[in-house]
Amino acid sequence: MKLILGLGNPGAEYINTRHNAGVVLVDKIYELKFMSYEYGFRRKKDISVYESNDLVLAKTANIFMNESGRIIQELRMMNCEFDQLYVAHDDLDIRLGEYKIQFEKGPKEHNGLLSIEQALGTKEFWRIRLGIDNRQATDSWTGEQYVLEKFSKDEKLILDATIERVIGELAIK
Repeated sequence: MKLILGLGNPGAEYINTRHNAGVVLVDKIYELKFMSYEYGFRRKKDISVYESNDLVLAKTANIFMNESGRIIQELRMMNCEFDQLYVAHDDLDIRLGEYKIQFEKGPKEHNGLLSIEQALGTKEFWRIRLGIDNRQATDSWTGEQYVLEKFSKDEKLILDATIERVIGELAIK
C-alpha cells in the first residue's frame, strides 16, 4: 500500500506558506481523487489521515516540521507499513515549478526529513521534492525566512500545476 506523507506546519498562519508544500500536495490528491465520494481525513493525535483501498494519505496536523518523526510513531500505532513511503516536502534546492521524486535522496538540509530519517532508522524511502525557490539574485531572504512566507497568487498557480504533474507521475487512481 502506498503511503504519502505531506510535511508542513500547523496553524492558520502557515496556510499557503512555502514550508507547507507537502501538505498542499496531500490535500490536492484528496481533492482531485477522493473528495467527491469519501468521508475525508480522520484526525489522530498529531496527524490527519485518509485511507482508501490502496493508499494512505497523511499530513501534519499538530506537529511542526522539525518534529515530523513523531508522525512515524503515530503511523506505526495504526499498523502502517513503510515499504512504499513517499514523503512530500518543500525543497529550496529546486526552482519553483520543478520537482523530483527520488529514493534516498533529499535536499542538502531539511530538518523535517532528518526527523523522519531518525524515527525510521533509515534513509530508505521516497522523497517528493517540491521546488519552492523563486528568489531573485537581489533578494536578501534567508532560507528560514523564505520558507515561512506565503506563496503569491502567481506562485500558487505554478505550484498547483507542478502538483498535478506529480500526481500523474505517482499514478494515483
